[in-house]
Amino acid sequence: MLKKTLVIIGCLVGLLIVATGGYAYYLYHSVKTAANNMHEPLKRDETKPKPKLTGEAKKPISILLLGVDERKGDRGRSDTMIVMTLNPKKNSMLMFNIPRDTRTEIVGKGTVDKINHAYAFGGPQMAVDSAEKFLNVPIDYYIKVNMEALSQIVDSLGGITVNNTLSWKDEENGHVYKKGEISLNGSETLGFVRMRHQDARGDFGRQERQRQVISAIVDKGAHLSSFTKIDDILDVLGNQVKTNLTFDEMKDIQKNYAGVRHHVESFEVKGQGKMINNIWYLLVSDQERKQITEKVKQSLS
Repeated sequence: MLKKTLVIIGCLVGLLIVATGGYAYYLYHSVKTAANNMHEPLKRDETKPKPKLTGEAKKPISILLLGVDERKGDRGRSDTMIVMTLNPKKNSMLMFNIPRDTRTEIVGKGTVDKINHAYAFGGPQMAVDSAEKFLNVPIDYYIKVNMEALSQIVDSLGGITVNNTLSWKDEENGHVYKKGEISLNGSETLGFVRMRHQDARGDFGRQERQRQVISAIVDKGAHLSSFTKIDDILDVLGNQVKTNLTFDEMKDIQKNYAGVRHHVESFEVKGQGKMINNIWYLLVSDQERKQITEKVKQSLS
């Protein structure tokens, strides 16, 4: 995951909007408590200027969404790395995946490796720094979501709807995914975003499904009728999501960046697969990286 633009923000947006009337005091402070529990700043946040999020001078922002399979005693890897830009003046949003096997410099480690290893080596700080180096574009915020929490978030929202581009059956849990518009519960959503071996496009097909799910969660979270299990959502967010966004920044994004979800553009990072020292990598050419950098900079202008 964003305010109306990503997993946690999609949920918090509606919650913050609902915070009116006699129920407001309880809800407002419950949301604030969840946001405080999620807050995990980066070291650089102490010195790096934050973008202005209010008034006529409000700035476009960039967010790195990290989807991580964390287990007890294992930090895990960020197999999902989605970059989002939100431009409040253009009312537009750009969203793309950095493929997990992308070979690049791991900033702070002094090695060249798969970019998803950056999180395993140094958590959100190293993941953000490595993504910035790869893109040559600053990342303002990060949001880390435990992938197991995705299932709970979707169930708390009452399910989501996506447009499935191919039919398959998940042999592990028995879920059947028909082609076309389908409704997904939490467990089905997790299978939907994890599948790649039955897709001829492999990881690129999975990345497209991940972006679809994020958009669906954002849209569902933006409607007040979704919040039938507010306490459940807050519990999931507070325990399974970490971000350097503060509560006040979340409120500002919710208020001033809401329109971006109506104009979403996405694209794929292109590269060539290659075995190096018996390890498979995705090699992204300098030309492709320059094109990505330019596209991101334009979305932030």
